[in-house]
Amino acid sequence: MSKLEGKVAVITGGSSGIGLASAKRFVEEGAYVFITGRRASELEKAKAEIGRNVATVQGDVTNLDDLDRLYEMIKTEKGSIDIVVASAGFAELVTLADATPEHFDKTFRTNVRGTFFTVQKALPHLNEGASIVLVSSSGHLIGAPLYGAYCATKAAERSFARSWAAELKGRSIRVNTISPGPTDTPIIDLQVDSKEAKDALVAGLVDMVPLGRLARPEEIASGVFFLASAESSFVTGSDLVVDGGQTQI
Repeated sequence: MSKLEGKVAVITGGSSGIGLASAKRFVEEGAYVFITGRRASELEKAKAEIGRNVATVQGDVTNLDDLDRLYEMIKTEKGSIDIVVASAGFAELVTLADATPEHFDKTFRTNVRGTFFTVQKALPHLNEGASIVLVSSSGHLIGAPLYGAYCATKAAERSFARSWAAELKGRSIRVNTISPGPTDTPIIDLQVDSKEAKDALVAGLVDMVPLGRLARPEEIASGVFFLASAESSFVTGSDLVVDGGQTQI
């Protein structure tokens, strides 16, 4: 039997990158998946790629009405939830000297506020023994120039996992983070404005990774699957670092 047979999962930021790869893996393992994202066209592409056992809900994790609509749809169609993956995120290359209040607020609004309320609003719908996976980053473990606000948000997500694991233990709900290293996802393209800039950024990221390459989204999705499934039944409050050795060597 597939390891997520009959499970219902919701993945924010599920139209691309790690979220999309995780959705594909979950469906392969027998789950029915609801994916969210801000762009309808990208959601439709993702739905076509996944192919089956998937529903799309357009919305922004920073908009509480959108989150309410997401969970009301899941309640109506499936009744309850077994897995929540908070994967929606935002990153922008900015020095401390050049950072604006708008940059700071957008980064924290998406990564911290969005994650917080994604999970809070899921609580009434979660089954006992559910799994919550927060997609953090290896950035919370290192000092990363140009990513000061981003890394701070990922440290906040790591802290959430500890606090919520303790708070939700009475319902046997497990909460963990996964901290990917540099990964080949569309978020890289959003941080640069030319091929030359992207090549320079990727080269700099690869230089930090002992394995000498970016991770593939599918590799990170394997870690998400581990934390979401009974394979990690005795793991909660933990951080799974999947970074090619970036922070370990």
